Amino acid sequence: MAVSDAKGTSPDLEAATSADGVPVLELRGVRKAFGGAQALAGVDFTLRPGEVHAVVGMNGAGKSTLVELICGTFTQDGGDIVIDGRRQGPLTPRRAHAAGVSIVHQRRTLVGELSVAENLLLGRLPTRAGRVLWRRTREEAAAALADLGLDVDPGAPARSLDPGEQTLVEIAREVHHGGRVLILDEPTAALGGRDADRVHGLVRTLRDRGKAVIYISHRLDEVLSLADRVTVMRDGRVAAVEDRTALDLPALVRAMVGDRLVQGRPETARSPGAAVLTLSGLSHGRLRPFDLQIRAGEVVAVLGPAGDGQSELFGLLSGLRRARSGTVAVRGAVIRSGSVTAALDAGLRCVPGDRLSYGLVPGLGVDENLDLVRRGRLRPWLVRWRDLHARARSARDRYGVTTLQDDPPVAALSGGNQQKVLLSAWLDGDLAACLLEEPTNGVDVAAKADIHRIVDGLAGRGTAVLLTSSDIDEVIRLADRAVVVRAGRTVADLPMDQVSRDDLVTLIAGGDQS
Repeated sequence: MAVSDAKGTSPDLEAATSADGVPVLELRGVRKAFGGAQALAGVDFTLRPGEVHAVVGMNGAGKSTLVELICGTFTQDGGDIVIDGRRQGPLTPRRAHAAGVSIVHQRRTLVGELSVAENLLLGRLPTRAGRVLWRRTREEAAAALADLGLDVDPGAPARSLDPGEQTLVEIAREVHHGGRVLILDEPTAALGGRDADRVHGLVRTLRDRGKAVIYISHRLDEVLSLADRVTVMRDGRVAAVEDRTALDLPALVRAMVGDRLVQGRPETARSPGAAVLTLSGLSHGRLRPFDLQIRAGEVVAVLGPAGDGQSELFGLLSGLRRARSGTVAVRGAVIRSGSVTAALDAGLRCVPGDRLSYGLVPGLGVDENLDLVRRGRLRPWLVRWRDLHARARSARDRYGVTTLQDDPPVAALSGGNQQKVLLSAWLDGDLAACLLEEPTNGVDVAAKADIHRIVDGLAGRGTAVLLTSSDIDEVIRLADRAVVVRAGRTVADLPMDQVSRDDLVTLIAGGDQS
């Protein structure tokens, strides 16, 4: 694999494009800095018609800045952006969209109360004399969906769609609005295997029709199966550009992390203590009467098919939902069901998988987010800012949060740094037990290794850790026990030293352990 020095220049573009004529998109020596910190340092990038070009790298490598420049959210400090062979002036989101650049963000943007057809044609609904032509709206939407082979009811409310269908509709909307350069930002981060496969199928269809796709993903296996070419970014520079056929997973990881090593499973076995977290006959929604006991210093993973009940645990343990039946106890004391305050007072912390919707306040600075839980339990109207910033600096150091500015809005951080802020805000201090819901969702391999070390540290301090994760390799890396739930019921509870990866996949899929 040809890998350039991350401190040198980016790989030359000419050889990559000469055989295919004029690229649909080029970046030539693009630079961007924030407050003196160089986010992009002379980046070259080429996108061809009918190509899926993946961009990978650690959080903070420059992927997000690159995308925002192409979309017109940021303006480069130097270098050129060329679309269809024409050098562009300063791009704005409107100018980029007019040039055929569209983006589907990781966070879904459909309006839940509107129909699929209304979402698909939002801003371009057919009208006559100021009135919306609803029949034509449905017909046009149905035709657009059928043209891409999507079996989605155009009259259904967007909120009724499953996550995979919502992602497909968002992609179809951008195609219907004229997108020729499609940027897909972590489109499968929150999707299970079947839904992810449907998204992959649509991406291949678009490629076959000549669309140019920039694909951002931390799932390296899907990058290797889907992309035609891969650009690896590191420290604001291009570390490698390769055809997919020239890549394998170890080489791709090495290009991403450089000299950093991804931590493996600790060699020293944990020695769990007394029972700390006890769930007895707990039920709600799809979760049937569910029993589980986790000891001090033990990490237990609950996994199963999406929607089969394990997703109910966050609401029940955090106090957001009242259990239909059963109890949650911490150190033998039953917690009042449906009370967030009772859960916090008992030393139970629940970290949500959707960090920006439930765990953090995107518009507030990093320091205020780091202090959210403490302030909420004390006197939120009384803020001693000097003390808050001092506590935040200490928390940043302990959890490895890095920022380009002193205290930026948390929404401006990379996914990995947002996740570390989330973990620090909810897990710092004295706690007995915690639930971590998809703790490494949408983060890169280096941030994942840092978060795994944080989980190891929690267990090492005697915290009872309940983990829900769709990443089988993460479960194998972190857990002492694996509990498999299907149709709301426990079908297996196994020590990790007695179960293989294939066993777990088989149990989740509905088979029996071999």
